[in-house]
Amino acid sequence: MRKNRWLVLLMLLLTALVVGACGGDDDDDGGDDSSSTPAQEAPAAGTIEKNADNASTKLVIGSKNFTEQKVLGEIYAQAFSAAGYEVSTELNLGDEKTALKALKGGDISAYPEYTGTALLSFFGKKADELPKNALQAWADVKDAFVAQKITAEPPTPFVSSNEVAVTKETADKLGLKKVSDLEGKSQDLTLYGSPECRQRLDCLVGLQKDYGLKFKKFTPVDIGLRYDVLDKGQADLSILFTTDAQLSTSDKYVLLEDDKKVFPPGNVIFVASKATADKAGPDMRKTIENVQQGLTERVMQELNARVDVDRETPRAVARAYLQESGYLE
Repeated sequence: MRKNRWLVLLMLLLTALVVGACGGDDDDDGGDDSSSTPAQEAPAAGTIEKNADNASTKLVIGSKNFTEQKVLGEIYAQAFSAAGYEVSTELNLGDEKTALKALKGGDISAYPEYTGTALLSFFGKKADELPKNALQAWADVKDAFVAQKITAEPPTPFVSSNEVAVTKETADKLGLKKVSDLEGKSQDLTLYGSPECRQRLDCLVGLQKDYGLKFKKFTPVDIGLRYDVLDKGQADLSILFTTDAQLSTSDKYVLLEDDKKVFPPGNVIFVASKATADKAGPDMRKTIENVQQGLTERVMQELNARVDVDRETPRAVARAYLQESGYLE
């Protein structure tokens, strides 16, 4: 299994980097150019060069409390270390509000966030107000963060979002293809989601408000168990991520189309305190843009799979990504 995943990862990385070098990413993230970063905006991939001048800058890289975030946190941390910065990590901070509090309080220097999450949770945007263009969403977040003395770096190619999922058996039984199909049925169904889902517009609140759905029960669950509750029949519905490892390894699950656009797409943006970004200098952005170039949706699913399915550590998976992409020698 590990050997196969190693080969799959290598093939995906080579494809992502070659396509990026050719100036396009046709259909890599669903074929919608408005929701991915144009390849021409990204620099050419290359080995990270160590700059001795960076050694005086200390970076504490944080992440939220799920696999994708931990992998991304390690990718950035190891890349910065290769660029010569003094780096440490805090890779299990909790939800986005906890992570932002840690950033503002100086407990961390930076962490990866999602454009949609930032606009919804930090700046009071409604789901239907969010830009569908990745660069516009980044610009909105970047501008909004200025008053908080936080910088937001350019977005990743891949898009990640929440989705309502059921097993294929449940979808066939109830005739479910889109979230609106739950009307008249949801009151008999149990929904599982992360603890913060209960308060989020791009989760339970949006499903209740925008779709008018009422559920038999909402049960908070550890994010690592979001598939287990479906497999064991504890949940009829579960909130998943579009970049989850399991979606690339099984056809057992069906993502319901979010036909009212409650769940906004979110490219990852690396956010840092302005003081940190100023001290780190241009090498910080150069390093971020470089290592993000190969992070397509398929690559991110595979990286997540190597942690969640193959049980490798986020640190080891991040290093493999950086080495196989040619960023580390």
